[in-house]
Amino acid sequence: MPKHPHPIATLALATTALLWGWLAATARAADAPKTARPATPAKPATQPPKPAATAQERADKAKGMALATETVQRATEAQLQLADRVLTGDAACEFEQTVNLQRISGQPGYFRLRFKKASYTVVPEETSTGAVRLEDRKAGIVWIQIPSKSMLLNAKIGQRLVDNCLHAEQRAAVAAAAAAASATAAGAKP
Repeated sequence: MPKHPHPIATLALATTALLWGWLAATARAADAPKTARPATPAKPATQPPKPAATAQERADKAKGMALATETVQRATEAQLQLADRVLTGDAACEFEQTVNLQRISGQPGYFRLRFKKASYTVVPEETSTGAVRLEDRKAGIVWIQIPSKSMLLNAKIGQRLVDNCLHAEQRAAVAAAAAAASATAAGAKP
């Protein structure tokens, strides 16, 4: 029977052959002449000048700016009227949470709403129901105030953050309504 070489010796010889082959290939690649890439054409440094605006275009732009300014002023007047109905201060909410709403000095119609560790700048928005709606469009936060309670919503994700919030004025209104209902019910019994 022929003698077989030891397996470790066979492995060592195969590894050595692979290593020498790799070294030879690396040396050939290093000696090969380098080819240069063709240069890419340069981009123009400047854009061609735009033609000057015509008198009509300037007049249209001025009319548009005047209309935009007028629209913003009307919206601001409406927001200022709504701002008078906003209840400020701390509102005690369900699960022992608190929402704080304060006017921002120097910015009529703007309010700072604080909930947990977040702070939002909200402005009144008109509603068809008569409810007071304060909104921070960028953050998606909406504060709804009706006579019996207030609530904080995240409009972006469609979720109520906190509900059953009551300012002192709302607590008094709810208590008065409950007392009136009790008196009416007591007077109606035979």
